[in-house]
Amino acid sequence: MTHDDTDRKPTMTMTQERTTSFDPARLARLDKHLARYVDDGQMVGWHLAITRHGELQHDSMYGLRDREAGLPVESDTIWRIASMTKPIVSVAALTLWEEGVFELTDPISKWIPAFEDVRVYTKGPAAAMVTVPAIEPIRVWHLFTHTSGITAGWMHNSIVDEAYRNAGYEFGAPEHAKSIADCVEDWARLPLLFQPGSAWGYGNSHEVLGRLVEIWSGQRLDEALRSRVLDPLGMNDTVWWCDESRVSRLAALYMPDGQGGATRLPAWESVEEPAILAGGGGLLSTTSDYIRFMQMMLNEGELDGVRILAPATMRLMTSNHLRGDLEELSTGGFAETFLEGVGFGLGVAVLIDPLASHSVANKGEYYWGGIFGTAFWCDPVQDLSCVFMTQLMPASAYPVRPQLRQLVYSALIG
Repeated sequence: MTHDDTDRKPTMTMTQERTTSFDPARLARLDKHLARYVDDGQMVGWHLAITRHGELQHDSMYGLRDREAGLPVESDTIWRIASMTKPIVSVAALTLWEEGVFELTDPISKWIPAFEDVRVYTKGPAAAMVTVPAIEPIRVWHLFTHTSGITAGWMHNSIVDEAYRNAGYEFGAPEHAKSIADCVEDWARLPLLFQPGSAWGYGNSHEVLGRLVEIWSGQRLDEALRSRVLDPLGMNDTVWWCDESRVSRLAALYMPDGQGGATRLPAWESVEEPAILAGGGGLLSTTSDYIRFMQMMLNEGELDGVRILAPATMRLMTSNHLRGDLEELSTGGFAETFLEGVGFGLGVAVLIDPLASHSVANKGEYYWGGIFGTAFWCDPVQDLSCVFMTQLMPASAYPVRPQLRQLVYSALIG
């Protein structure tokens, strides 16, 4: 398989700082399985890290971060983490909740008046939608849990999604929208997909939550995340775009070419400062940075003597806030998770019934992923975390996420 112009065969880089919890032969089997995606040309490169009891147990990488330039995946490679931004924004918002700035049950119209009289779609085409008033307001917890009824143009799943696209919102924004504040004002004028709190639907809820973080903190979202989460945790390479000092470490983005291979996707080069800071999916990060974020969560809000959230707040964040699972409540369409036996907390999916999910993971596991192929999970029962980085859109092109769980837990012996 040719990976670049020099036909250089990729090599596996692996370190194991401790092997008391995992069978080394089974970890090697895991790496070999993931390497096959690269060897077959479906992926270009990846980085995997597993921790347990606060110790790095497995750290492996394979393939290239930039096939055209012939650059390998390295420990400091920078990846677009897309929706793995959401848990970081959620933590930043909860630091403000701990300060008493808002209640989870507050209507968001308290700070964004455009949401005072929202309406809900009932029938009709996008050009002539029939709507009714919302029975109750969108509350802050609805944003955290994707139960607000706010959808997105990239969903391609409903008439309301079409209305977003007609307004200029799919993966980008119309010319007049110069900031996330402008986008949020536009979305408030579009109907909701469902009555707030009545269903679960993926969309732009966290973009609106990010805007609230700006209002509550009096800072731009990048500044609020930096001061409240990223700097205290030492996540120095978690950024909104790659400047000149970082751009050489940025992984290229690919998509399936329809013939079993991958083709470069230049639409998200991430080398210019974005005008719109999207709290639902705008960050870039490294594997080591995200390990620090996961370990803070597993430590119930603390890392290296720095406390971000109280233990009670972390338990609130990682508990199911829905009346049922996503299989019952989801409106369908794209989501970064399977649905059976899965609930949702304040910014993360929560496993509530492993058997319903046909999963070997433990009840209480929380996780999320990104559309460009990245994924993470934290298992408080085993005190285990896993993060996987690659750059392939869409993430659902191959069943890597369920296979990761199978292979990681199959290697766990301690």
